Amino acid sequence: MIIKWLGHSAFEIKYKSTLITDPYNIPDVGVFPVGLTADVVAVSHEHKDHNYTEGINGEPRTINTVGEFSVGEFDIKGIATLHDNEGGALRGKNTVFTISAEGIKICHLGDLGHILTEEQISEIGPIDILMIPVGGTYTIDATEAVQVVNQLNPKVVLPMHYKPTNSTMSLPIEGVERFNKLLGWDVVEVDELKIDRGNLDSLEHKNIIFKL
Repeated sequence: MIIKWLGHSAFEIKYKSTLITDPYNIPDVGVFPVGLTADVVAVSHEHKDHNYTEGINGEPRTINTVGEFSVGEFDIKGIATLHDNEGGALRGKNTVFTISAEGIKICHLGDLGHILTEEQISEIGPIDILMIPVGGTYTIDATEAVQVVNQLNPKVVLPMHYKPTNSTMSLPIEGVERFNKLLGWDVVEVDELKIDRGNLDSLEHKNIIFKL
């Protein structure tokens, strides 16, 4: 399996089939890569920095709701959460996705805006890789993100939804540095993450930062 960060909350996950999460189309974030093809696109919520499905080639299936789905090599589960900590009153609903392939289970938290409930933790279940927002303002911040990491206990963490260093992003969100410090895991910088059951244990307690 190969995982690439495309910026913001967008990732490309390749394992025979290709899945893309939360593609964006908003100048405040940056320019979404062109020419990408996918079999499935998982959309956590219908904001323009997360739902740019028309930018993906290949007539992919869009999954943007709760439930259980199988597309290509991926088994996907959508779990209901909220975009804020006021019952959805500020920003509405958010769908957390678990994505399983090649014996590896990924959790993409979308724009999670609160600490998880025990019921949500149970629905998510054991995971290997956690894609977690850390920038605050519109999502959980660095302090809350560390709490969620401890709730879910993944082997590997992939921070997202933060302002990269030297970025032109104009959204009022933090960089990743405070999260890195508070989490205290080994930080590993990569262009892409190649992972399978054979090397998963060697990446335990690694905080993966992608180059853009």
